Amino acid sequence: MIEPERVRKVRMLAEMGWGVRRIAAEVGIARNTVRTYLRGHFEPRVQVRPIGRKLNSDNVHRAQSLFEGTAEGNAVVVADLLEKEGVVASVRTVQRVVAPLRRAERAAEVATVRFETRPGQQLQIDFGERRVMLGGQATTVYFFVATLGYSRRTFVRAGLSQRQDEWKLGLNGALAHFGGRPEQVVVDNARALIVRHTESEVKVNPAFEGFCVDRGLTVHACQPYRARTKGKVESGVKYLKRNAIAGRHFADLDQLHAHLQAWMIKADTRCHGTTHRRPIDLFIEHEAQALRPLHSPCLAVVSQRLRRRVANDCYVDLDTIRYSVPAVLVRENVEVQQTGSEVIVWYRGTEVARHLQGRVRHERVTNPSHFKGLMRANAEVVAVDEGSPKSEQASSLTGFGRDLSYYADVMEASP
Repeated sequence: MIEPERVRKVRMLAEMGWGVRRIAAEVGIARNTVRTYLRGHFEPRVQVRPIGRKLNSDNVHRAQSLFEGTAEGNAVVVADLLEKEGVVASVRTVQRVVAPLRRAERAAEVATVRFETRPGQQLQIDFGERRVMLGGQATTVYFFVATLGYSRRTFVRAGLSQRQDEWKLGLNGALAHFGGRPEQVVVDNARALIVRHTESEVKVNPAFEGFCVDRGLTVHACQPYRARTKGKVESGVKYLKRNAIAGRHFADLDQLHAHLQAWMIKADTRCHGTTHRRPIDLFIEHEAQALRPLHSPCLAVVSQRLRRRVANDCYVDLDTIRYSVPAVLVRENVEVQQTGSEVIVWYRGTEVARHLQGRVRHERVTNPSHFKGLMRANAEVVAVDEGSPKSEQASSLTGFGRDLSYYADVMEASP
């Protein structure tokens, strides 16, 4: 709003015959503003800003008390409660009053006391997820990461899912990689591992609990919504994503696994930012001898069987990869089990197919013998080893239906 004196000057210059543009330049305001006041739509007036409201010391203490108590940290509710008590205050006024309490609360949540473990005491495990170029396709890859609490040595395994069996395969691989067993394993509250976590009870998934009991491991679940409880492995996941995977392309999972094997050596020989020592040196000096001997290799690792329905083309899907099944089982329900290197298909308790695990998204892993009932008598069947990773290429489509020579003969015989 412009001052009344300037408005009077605008109108005076207009009475003298000045144009709008000249008046605007003389007074220093916009031409549309000149037109508005010349039409007489507004009278000149001065804007008066309201004086900021403040609560006295007694009301400040009352507002803070309500904020920490009845209002449960809500400034809007505090303003409503104060109004009922006869104290008028805007929400913004209340927010300024309780701001120190909010800052203190945030500081208490963020502040962390670092907890160091003795050698061989603890192993922290977690999963990280990242889009990776595999075989020219952007694929979601799940990385199992395990970090020893004392030395910070890290183990990494890549997969196409994070089902319970993937947790087991990763943990089993980590124990073998480190050459021994710690006392406890710290996990998050993933449904595959922890069924229920309350203040009074932590219920571990029975299958995962049995897996750990067989290996003499005690399961500890981190606090819900407090990932820093297992901050060592959380840092390991971030380091993996930013250092090992960033900007790299891989032909398939095998090439990715080979890359991770080399990267783990690099991670073990770097100077760690917290300990200021190389993880491999701390491991050799203190932690290797503190780990207990490995469990029996005869213990089963995977046990989960996934229910699938065989499609009309005699394939079942598992993690975007298709595996062939005998043709007689089309539209039947089967169970699929992934062992880490192989995929086994079961039907009513009997093994009906076994393949090497696929390595590329949307790959088809095929055994030609599964299609015998669908082939013509004159079709040539290409023999391949059961479960060969190149079986899809071997099962040429020329082995189905009629041979091309049949159509050539028909064309020659036609008039």
